Amino acid sequence: MEGREDRRHNDLFYLCSLIEYIARCSKNHNRVIVNALGEKTLKKILSLADVYHSDNIERVADDIIVQYNISSGDFDITKVKYSVPSYWDIGKVYKRLIIAASDDNESKYIDKLIEIYNSWIADSIDNYNSSFYYSSPDYIFKSYLNGEPI
Repeated sequence: MEGREDRRHNDLFYLCSLIEYIARCSKNHNRVIVNALGEKTLKKILSLADVYHSDNIERVADDIIVQYNISSGDFDITKVKYSVPSYWDIGKVYKRLIIAASDDNESKYIDKLIEIYNSWIADSIDNYNSSFYYSSPDYIFKSYLNGEPI
């Protein structure tokens, strides 16, 4: 069971990192990518994450951008005052929050993912001019539950 738990978390981590990577490549907010892919595709990517993870994330992202006709936006994260965390770092932040918000119930991961990426907290996490994304997972989760930073 322990290995299964690690794999589920790793698959979710990959999905969240992929969302972040695609958003950066296409200069969109993460919610744009989540909503463009939709629940069915997000579930498919999550279920195949171990396969996708063995491929180059750039190629996977390019394929998804083309397949789902994701157009360029104007959210350029390189125009921030401070250093930008890696897409893996942000994927980990979202993964932890989704796991906590779903009580680590794998069947709720995608519902919570969609909810979180479309909520106020995504704007706070994605604001790299603040340190919110760098806060402890517990603080981010409690803030999410509170509906605003605590």
